[in-house]
Amino acid sequence: MRIYMQTPPLPDQAPRFYQICLERDLISGWILVKEWGQVGSAGRVKHEHYDDLDAAQQALQQTRDQQARRGYQVVFVQGQTGS
Repeated sequence: MRIYMQTPPLPDQAPRFYQICLERDLISGWILVKEWGQVGSAGRVKHEHYDDLDAAQQALQQTRDQQARRGYQVVFVQGQTGS
């Protein structure tokens, strides 16, 4: 699953983005990949490992909600989480 969020553009600066991806790892766990930065520049990336899908989905939803409270808006959602 992938969620791409972005702040509204301001006249004097480019919008910021936040992307959250949930991917299966090679050892039957899950990786939550968080990438953020300013549109048009290199962003930062953080990987978090989870042993089960439920915990990974909960972390994804918490991250999405936290960023929404900070002013990010969901631009698109791709895929579904599933085993």
